[in-house]
Amino acid sequence: MSNGEAVHPNTDVHVEDGSRDGRVLAPPPTIPGAPPAATSTVPSALADGLPENRYLNRELSWLDFNSRVLALAEDTSLPLLERAKFLAIFASNLDEFFMVRVAGLKRRDETGLSVRSADGLSPREQLSLIATRTQEISEKAARVFLDSVRPALAAEGISIIKWDELTDDDRDRLSVHFQDQIFPVLTPLAVDHAHPFPYISGLSLNLAVTVKDALTGGEHFARVKVPDNVGRFVRVRRDETPSSIDAFLPLEDLISAHLDMLFPGMEIVEHHAFRITRNADFEVEEDRDEDLLQALERELARRRFGSPVRLEVADDMTEHMLDLLLRELDVDPGDVIQVPGLLDLSCLWQVYAVDRPALKDAPFVPATHPAFGERETPKSVFSTLRDGDVLVHHPYDSFSTSVQRFIEQAAADPQVLAIKQTLYRTSGDSPIVDALITAAEAGKQVVALVEIKARFDEQANIKWARKLEKAGVHVAYGLVGLKTHCKTCLVVRREGSTIRRYCHIGTGNYHPKTARLYEDIGLLTAAPEIGADLTDLFNSLTGYSRKTQYRNLLVAPYGIRRGIIERIDGEVARALRGEDAGIRLKANALVDEQVIDALYRASQAGVPVQIVVRGICALKPGVPGLSENIHVRSILGRFLEHSRVLHFRGADEYWIASADMMHRNLDRRVEAGVQVKDPRLTTQLGDLFDSALDPRTRCWVLHLDGSWVASPAHGEDVREHQEALMRTRAGSGS
Repeated sequence: MSNGEAVHPNTDVHVEDGSRDGRVLAPPPTIPGAPPAATSTVPSALADGLPENRYLNRELSWLDFNSRVLALAEDTSLPLLERAKFLAIFASNLDEFFMVRVAGLKRRDETGLSVRSADGLSPREQLSLIATRTQEISEKAARVFLDSVRPALAAEGISIIKWDELTDDDRDRLSVHFQDQIFPVLTPLAVDHAHPFPYISGLSLNLAVTVKDALTGGEHFARVKVPDNVGRFVRVRRDETPSSIDAFLPLEDLISAHLDMLFPGMEIVEHHAFRITRNADFEVEEDRDEDLLQALERELARRRFGSPVRLEVADDMTEHMLDLLLRELDVDPGDVIQVPGLLDLSCLWQVYAVDRPALKDAPFVPATHPAFGERETPKSVFSTLRDGDVLVHHPYDSFSTSVQRFIEQAAADPQVLAIKQTLYRTSGDSPIVDALITAAEAGKQVVALVEIKARFDEQANIKWARKLEKAGVHVAYGLVGLKTHCKTCLVVRREGSTIRRYCHIGTGNYHPKTARLYEDIGLLTAAPEIGADLTDLFNSLTGYSRKTQYRNLLVAPYGIRRGIIERIDGEVARALRGEDAGIRLKANALVDEQVIDALYRASQAGVPVQIVVRGICALKPGVPGLSENIHVRSILGRFLEHSRVLHFRGADEYWIASADMMHRNLDRRVEAGVQVKDPRLTTQLGDLFDSALDPRTRCWVLHLDGSWVASPAHGEDVREHQEALMRTRAGSGS
């Protein structure tokens, strides 16, 4: 929840770092013959006069999003371990936000760049607001854990306890465990004239210890790193009866209780936990005469040495100890977050793993889409697509029996001549990668566009790129200066005397694990014009094509923003003529100022605009004279809402796309959107919007002051959007 797309698979949230990411941006790479930037075609009376203060701050909007994640942890109607999971997601999200977004703002402030955000704030002003807000929500998360989730877990027999709460038998048993398993791993590092302050790696948990020499009376500082290659919690078994409880002791508590073993002959004066977050963002110079994989690996090695952007400390840390850490770590006091209780609640994933199904969501098994369901005489995916397009909606429709089956059948089919595939993120044991290798070994022409710069998945993608290359797959890395983020697969098949192309275009990654947790949409089609478009797109990505215009696709850079604004303006023109008009938009983030301004103009023309946004929204809805016809809501839940869908009612057009409405997606990535034309499929997309926008659907509604308010109000008739879709799929047998 996370970008997304940190991180447990359910949180592939990877921070939406779009519009102003803290560096001086060059213009997007130019392609000769590319069209100029999109311009409005609406009357100038509507295009002019938009107020300067028409945007919300995108950083604060992201913190509001994470606060909505925290609200799920507060929600006592959810299963208890799911609430613990949302606390873990909240913590992981915040880590990545600081590593990327805050790091970028700090870099901009430190280098003296005065570029302001769209809402007019300097980097320093934003950092100040972020620090205040982060302290508030971090304290709140700690209180949710200490005052609500932890006691509720204890009541269910899952205790997270402290050393002084253990019985003598527990202590004896854990002391043996410490001596045998933990003590040999620990390395206390002294700080004095002969021992400089040690390097503290990002996101590591540490103990700051002050010891006193019993002979001289002198006090000394030392640092002990809590091992990160073992579980954060040590399991405590009080007995072996069927009713025995699950009890967990934080590893730092076990270490703290045995500091005398690490510092024999010394008096332990004080000890406190702390944690550093470092800048994990970087750029790879792609115009150098150097292999891109080697350049990226070099930058990955540098990442761990990034400058500090946040210092988390236990709220009982003494002022003297804090001053020492600030000085030695070169951290600004404004970057300190004081937290009561446990630091880094992402450790609650370990608690979530407890085998207590009654405390979790009921299992949900995605069903095979009816088009691919078992028949007396099973049809191949290719035969199915010759009968018509298929729209799959994950996780409700199974990824493995639709998209994955499509690629696996293509790999095994002797009539398939070529497979061309983009890979942005995939799993460690990816059946997609295995299928491409199988196809290459069978002599098929296989091309994989591997985006090795996918943030925080770089190392994994380098590994898979090399594995694919060794198997004979033609691996390409896209265009210089652009990330390849589109989700496309093209299969070329010989059928008699003709060649037919089969396509998949989606909103989510080819990642079988996240496909069970992320809500995404994909179009499977044998439409010749879409096959021709994908052929042109892959030629652009692997060769020297200058293609910028497509028949049925919108492709970024250059194409998606232009296409969206043209269609928004088309709805404006219809409204001004008195015709039916309307816009519905579903996305992860809405930040791009040009798109937002187009939506403002639509509202001014009387076009109703309904937006479902998971994360950031810089648009202000409900402002008289500007956006009173715009309604914005956010839906969070069991699945991460990830699909991007647009509906232009007057034009009767539905589009799905890989791109969010952000600068990075529209200017610095290769993205693809496709129009869904089959009335059977557009009805499905219409139903999706109807469910998400139903007044009874549980959501948060954005107000013009930037506040998000839970809706419907408590006690009203409430429906759950995702549960309704699960029931619909179960009822239809799909």
